[in-house]
Amino acid sequence: MAAKLTFLTFLLGFVAVFPLASLAKVLTCISQVKKQYDFVIVGGGTAGSVLANRLSENVNIKVLVVEAGDNNVGNVNLQIPFLGVALPGTSVDWNYTTTPQAGFNGRSISYARGFVLGGSSSINLLSYHRGSDDIWNRWADISGDQGWNWKSIEKYYMKSSRLVPPADGRDVRSYVDPRDHGNGPIQVSVPGFPLPIDDIVLTSAKRLGGRFAFNDDFNGGNFLGIGYMQSTVGKGERSSGATAYLNPVFDRCNLDVLVNTRVTKLINTAPPHGGLPALNKVELAQSSKGPRVQVLATKEVILAAGVIGTPQILQLSGIGNKNALKSLGIPSVVDLPEVGENLADHPLLANYFKVQSNGTWDDVLRNGDVFGQTMGRWQAERQGLFVDSPGNTVGFFKVPSGSPALKGIQDPSSGSKSPHTELIFVDGFAQFGSVAQPAEGNFVTVLSAVVSPTSRGSVKIASTDPFASPLINPNFFATNFDILAMVQSVNDALSFMAAPLWQQLFKPAPFGDLAAAKTDAAKANFARLRSVNVNHPVGTAKMSAKGGVVDAKLKVKGVDGLRVVDASIFPVIPECHPQALVYVIAERAADLIKAQYKIL
Repeated sequence: MAAKLTFLTFLLGFVAVFPLASLAKVLTCISQVKKQYDFVIVGGGTAGSVLANRLSENVNIKVLVVEAGDNNVGNVNLQIPFLGVALPGTSVDWNYTTTPQAGFNGRSISYARGFVLGGSSSINLLSYHRGSDDIWNRWADISGDQGWNWKSIEKYYMKSSRLVPPADGRDVRSYVDPRDHGNGPIQVSVPGFPLPIDDIVLTSAKRLGGRFAFNDDFNGGNFLGIGYMQSTVGKGERSSGATAYLNPVFDRCNLDVLVNTRVTKLINTAPPHGGLPALNKVELAQSSKGPRVQVLATKEVILAAGVIGTPQILQLSGIGNKNALKSLGIPSVVDLPEVGENLADHPLLANYFKVQSNGTWDDVLRNGDVFGQTMGRWQAERQGLFVDSPGNTVGFFKVPSGSPALKGIQDPSSGSKSPHTELIFVDGFAQFGSVAQPAEGNFVTVLSAVVSPTSRGSVKIASTDPFASPLINPNFFATNFDILAMVQSVNDALSFMAAPLWQQLFKPAPFGDLAAAKTDAAKANFARLRSVNVNHPVGTAKMSAKGGVVDAKLKVKGVDGLRVVDASIFPVIPECHPQALVYVIAERAADLIKAQYKIL
């Protein structure tokens, strides 16, 4: 008799089957580092991997990358695209938790961030969207630098990634436009294992049109409609910042990569009364009570520690709201009140539909034999279900004209090509939050998200201990727009699933809490009860010409020798999955740094 797997035992068993095995030559002890480098990059994640590669291209430039987590090499857990759902809550996750969220009925939720080389690009669900043209043009206006507009930034998008064939090698030219892609290290593809619902979603979009119209390539700049998901997958494996940018240059003699090490604070090296503070020295530690080692960056320290880590390090170093820092006994170096503020994220809600079809992948997570067969095919051939992230198709939408969500406010989206909401179509029961997979039956999950949220939260340290997690408050559903936009997204899911082709082939019926939510008010309650997040936090070291934390060249205001390059600099949350944008800003940042120091 085949063994049954609960979702939890599936996750734990998966991690046990593929233990970590670090193979690459990286440093593991702080005593191994030199006393100084040209650049110290804090964080070996998505942006840090790009910077390490680009800045070490010149053999005369000495670079140190400091990563809090472990090496990615040899960890098969990170390679399998479909099983990205298994990584949050494991040793490659920071395992953060939010403060209680009033908009979620007082619930706290897990907040996944990558704790491994490659950062969140090593543990995410791989979606690759550069966003609409509008996003970049908006950023250019906020920063006062037209070098951030789409016309200027496009070359960095093209430099960062390339389109590759899906794992099954089929011709997908009708579902993606090669002209919208470049020739960079990150591999991007459409799904390599088509699922039964894919054709239903795409054909329905072509037939319905209007708000549900088909979009042949979201990376063409128009971010409205329904189309194939594009993901960071090449030859059936995850393509991350680590695998594409960092691992290939481990052997450079001018690059050191130190893992399992925290930067506890930045140190001011400027002489007293000598002008601006210069925070170009880092203090390193591998445990809260272990020895500290200081390393000087003769040119710059580059914070690429992420949306949580970057503001935490800044505050621990005396950069932030001076009154808040004073209450913790931290001397103020620079009073930048917006450090840790402006946190934004996309709230997500799972809508479940029971279907009359056995063509879903539900049994893969229930039946140990089926799971083993699927895993075996991936191991042997890099083929089958596990070559893709769980959601093969996706849609982005404006709320309808005249929607109550927009009453009395300025449209929060970036422009005419930018959406308010998202739907992701999953060919099975995708567990989010506390809702467990039913023991039997076949399901389709439609994930609703608000991608232009107006709620803003914060990241604030609560102690001077660099090994203590900060207070993370995304402040979900704090505005009328956000909750009404989520209700609209739920209604869009119901409308789309009622399309004739769905009813003909799958006969979906709302299930669970969704089925019980008959009114918009009930759907709002459903959203507050069950929503989580898409793990897309941004904005805690905002780039802005006025106020903010960094200027248009990503330099921290009021200090020398310190720059931020990660999603914390986003001035406004993009209406898309943000991974691709981080690669793009890191590529431009590398050029800005090279130009300043005349590095060829």
